[in-house]
Amino acid sequence: MSPDRQTAPDFDEIIDRRGTNCSKWDMMEPVYGVSPDEGLAMWVADMDFRPPACVQHAVEEMAAHGVYGYAASDAAQREAIGWWMDRRHGWRPDPGDIFTTHGLVNATGLCVDAFTEPGEGVVLFTPVYHAFARVIRAAGRQVVECPLALDEGRYVPDFEAWDAMMTGRERMMILCSPQNPGGRVWSRAELEGWAEFARRHDLILVSDEIHCDLTMPGVTHTAMTRIDSVADRLLMLTATTKTFNIAGAHIGNVIVSDPKLKARFAARMGALGLSPNSFGLAMATAAMSPDGVEWLEALRRYLDGNRRLFEAGVAAIPGLKPMPLESTYLEWVDFSGTGMTREEVLARIESEAKIAVNHGTSFGLGGESFQRFNIATPRARVAEAVARLKSAFADLQ
Repeated sequence: MSPDRQTAPDFDEIIDRRGTNCSKWDMMEPVYGVSPDEGLAMWVADMDFRPPACVQHAVEEMAAHGVYGYAASDAAQREAIGWWMDRRHGWRPDPGDIFTTHGLVNATGLCVDAFTEPGEGVVLFTPVYHAFARVIRAAGRQVVECPLALDEGRYVPDFEAWDAMMTGRERMMILCSPQNPGGRVWSRAELEGWAEFARRHDLILVSDEIHCDLTMPGVTHTAMTRIDSVADRLLMLTATTKTFNIAGAHIGNVIVSDPKLKARFAARMGALGLSPNSFGLAMATAAMSPDGVEWLEALRRYLDGNRRLFEAGVAAIPGLKPMPLESTYLEWVDFSGTGMTREEVLARIESEAKIAVNHGTSFGLGGESFQRFNIATPRARVAEAVARLKSAFADLQ
């Protein structure tokens, strides 16, 4: 047995992240007025768990060497991505199709920059990850919000309604697959519908699949690249950062197989002088390994336990409705049944329960009555969050 595999991950361990320049815990009070000494951080989308031992070992090896110069190549990471995607998702990208970026928000910005012009529209299917709209607007492009439909408490596409919204000024669409914040894993038929929508309106299709490895047990993610007749307009975004809790490494990938799209993207990256971070390369490459697989399977089982605990507890509170989680570790809870205003709901969550959550309005149209809770934390904290919510909304029970 390798030294990296001697100890099973202990996801129940309470790790004190306060005072470590941690956004999730050290920014609670400035942003929400919730003291980290008594509050629960359930907002920023990183996990309160240590990454696999193989990742820690890779960092320790670099530290032991003690010289932090330029990385010679990202070839090892690209080979690891091929191995990982083949094993986990049934497809193997050509190493030459993989571009390394400084995370996927950076990747999104690069795609917008390379394939759209100022003033053109970029379509989002809302509610959706809030950084997309921020990046699009900062680049001087127009955000076109296409609200997802609700079908028995789950998000579904509404292509007919969206077709009527298109003006011809749209150039790109960004699909979150699996979906954040709703946790949907899109079916093959739904993905085929999105591919047809992109073709119908001549849109570049950016598929952000950062949560593809974090499916609940028994749920299968289908990569957009496995959908027919979409390669000529497809930009795939993938990363190890959410899967292995190494978001601070700021490393991600854009995978482009079409020669024309690839040449255009490569030219833009070259013009911006981008090159990989050596620590990020080492961490990502180490994670995409048999040891990483073993750790991930343990994590998925643990998150599923947290999901069941959280959803059962919250659903027992009258007026609160969690969306069934199929992927990610982000619970999307509808508070509309309480009859309260958004301000009243947030006062109970933040001032009474002292839980910091992402506000649903930040995710765009359709998020107004929702709040997002991060359950990638030791189970004792999930149980505590449920207890606090029950107390804060006790008058409804």
